[in-house]
Amino acid sequence: MALNITQKVLKAHLVSGDLTQGKEIAIRIDQTLTQDATGTMAYLQFEAMGILKVRTKLSVSYVDHNTLQTGFENADDHRYLQSVAAKYGIYFSRPGNGICHQIHLERFGVPGQTLLGSDSHTPTGGGLGMIAIGAGGLDVAVAMGGGPFYLTMPNIVLMELKGSLKPWVSGKDIILELLRILSVKGGVGKIIEYGGEGVKTLTVPERATITNMGAELGATTSIFPSDEQTKKFLKAQKRIKIWRELSADKGAEYDEKITIDLDRLEPLIAKPHSPDNVCRVKEIEGTKVNQVLIGSCTNSSYRDLMIVASLLKGKKVHPEVSLGIAPGSKQVFQMIAKNGALANIVGAGARVLESACGPCIGMGQSPCSHGVSIRTFNRNFEGRSGTKDASIFLASPEVAVAAALKGTITDPRKLGKHPKIKDPDFFLIDDNMIIPPSKKPEKVEIVRGPNIAPLPVKEPMPDHLEGEVLLKVGDNITTDHIMPAGAKILPLRSNIPRISEHVFEAVDPGFPKRAKEQGGGFIIGGDNYGQGSSREHAALAPMYLGVKFVLSKSFARIHRANLINFGILPLTFSNAADYNSLDQGDKLEIRDVLTTIRESGPLEIKNVTKGTDFQASYDLTIRQKEIIMAGGLLNYTKRNAAS
Repeated sequence: MALNITQKVLKAHLVSGDLTQGKEIAIRIDQTLTQDATGTMAYLQFEAMGILKVRTKLSVSYVDHNTLQTGFENADDHRYLQSVAAKYGIYFSRPGNGICHQIHLERFGVPGQTLLGSDSHTPTGGGLGMIAIGAGGLDVAVAMGGGPFYLTMPNIVLMELKGSLKPWVSGKDIILELLRILSVKGGVGKIIEYGGEGVKTLTVPERATITNMGAELGATTSIFPSDEQTKKFLKAQKRIKIWRELSADKGAEYDEKITIDLDRLEPLIAKPHSPDNVCRVKEIEGTKVNQVLIGSCTNSSYRDLMIVASLLKGKKVHPEVSLGIAPGSKQVFQMIAKNGALANIVGAGARVLESACGPCIGMGQSPCSHGVSIRTFNRNFEGRSGTKDASIFLASPEVAVAAALKGTITDPRKLGKHPKIKDPDFFLIDDNMIIPPSKKPEKVEIVRGPNIAPLPVKEPMPDHLEGEVLLKVGDNITTDHIMPAGAKILPLRSNIPRISEHVFEAVDPGFPKRAKEQGGGFIIGGDNYGQGSSREHAALAPMYLGVKFVLSKSFARIHRANLINFGILPLTFSNAADYNSLDQGDKLEIRDVLTTIRESGPLEIKNVTKGTDFQASYDLTIRQKEIIMAGGLLNYTKRNAAS
């Protein structure tokens, strides 16, 4: 049987199930990654399992999110993370070494292997030919303990790339075009596999930009072949020994096919406030710009910054624009410093930022009131920048530089001849900020600062649920809406009682107080509830506040999994019209919950306030039912380990 790339990797890692679309499968995980905003909780959960050492081929703990230290919290968490890594067999990437996805691509990714990361942009690894999936921290903790990762077998979509990119058009424009075609929920339940003649024209950094933003489609992951471009990149990283060819068999079948003609692509831009609100740059030329930021895990590679430096050489940033640039890794930073490119950037008037996520997750560089900011990032949700009334646009480095020089949104093709960037034969290799685990783990003492609170655990699911609709929201609610990021809130990631005070802060600041007063309750949502980041705190903090179920029209993949992991029942309307009949404050009741779930029948929900009844469905596997009834994955895992 002819297999595509996705099927080959999944088949080689299959623990249970079969590769039938819509069926639950379990796969073995070779590698894991965490970052500090999600990692602290993931390692607290790993510790709770009582396992002495990680059981993966490789696990890496990165510090790249909470690097703005305005108090003791972040620094304390970093000490905890470093001590845990030393004790349990995990590599530790120190603050300043760079962004997890950029470093993992450079130093650790292996074609044909599986990677599970507690960050939604883990699919960046698909640029190297990995099945790389973002998940909640608890799923990653289980994988570090040797457990498989469960998912519903997705549809596999062939993204056929024809032709080649014209000057001033980049990998960022390819993924923006795909977002324009499919929308932010068009990839849910799908894996995007890239093929066609155009693939061989794209370098690994360009491919990584595309797979990185596949997360914005809602896709499970995205993957490219491992070919001569992959081989060239790994050779330059002095890791040629781990290269293997990986391609689809002739005659391989796909569930769907989409074709993009690269020859016809133009520079694109995503308008506020969604990554799929895409148009051609020339359609909105002339829009005044206040800020330009270049970096993030999407566009901070050596290639990206060399293009930026070449375009800035001998020029000056517009006097009314603030330009900030963040290299994605220490490797990139050192190389542009040594070859003179950094001097071009600084000389043009740019502000050089730390090699970290920084402004992409609201850690500094918030724009001015009503400001327009052009960013090479992956998300432009309202308020994510730290300035609620700002207008955030997403674009390629070329478009970003054009805006920084001209002071307005400008088609970069007007800048003249596009610079030709030659990829280095060899990258500068200096891994001195990656610390291997201790050879004497028994002597390592775990360091816990006062901000680290005990891990909250939910009780098993009761048979009778009753309470109030605490909040009703619309479509495309993001995890940023549910659990905001930013410099004020991110340092509280290891303290659930404190961070729970900020749940739904941008939507309804009174939500936490109301949830406590009511002893918990329910949330009603629209389509694509929980899109965006993998942050499990968007499920964990509501669980702490007593949320028992979320009833929506549909869910984003990772957030739905996180709700299940923390014992919150994810329900969908059997009849979408019933959404309109519910209001905040309605009293709801469900009887015989456990019996109904075991028998797979629809749940009958009584609206006590209005005297009406309606049905909800849940589509849970047998394993997911057991997790929900146990009160979450941690309880379920402990129970199974004990038995």
